[in-house]
Amino acid sequence: MQVLQVQLEVGPDPAEVGRARRWARSRLAGSGIGDDEPLAETLVLLISELVTNAVVHTGCPAVLRMLFGGAPDAGTVRVEVADASARPPLQRHAEGEDTNGRGLALVDGLADRWGWQAEGTGKSIWCEVDRGAPVVTARLREPGAYEPSCAVTRHA
Repeated sequence: MQVLQVQLEVGPDPAEVGRARRWARSRLAGSGIGDDEPLAETLVLLISELVTNAVVHTGCPAVLRMLFGGAPDAGTVRVEVADASARPPLQRHAEGEDTNGRGLALVDGLADRWGWQAEGTGKSIWCEVDRGAPVVTARLREPGAYEPSCAVTRHA
């Protein structure tokens, strides 16, 4: 099976999260995943959460990678964010009106699989979404905020 990998270096600035989302949308379109597809929205949300965590919790540059496997209509899309911190990710539990602490819970709920591994002197946090697998999609509610939609769709 042939795998296509693309990557983007992300600076330690929260403004880089928006740049990472725009870059990801263009790469998804280039791989045959349309901007209006639920799969694209799910992947952009996952990327946003992982890049935000790397930038906010490490204060170091990071590398965003997307790997596309299989034929254009099949396979898995893998997202990885590598940073220089060896500290493992910590899934926090947000309460009520908390504005932080939901990132890895969203990743856990939207990705088919996720985890982390040591990479060099730092770590890589990854998640995978299977094309063709049903998932709950997420929609942008306002700048920087997402809300789950009630639609369960099958990634095509």
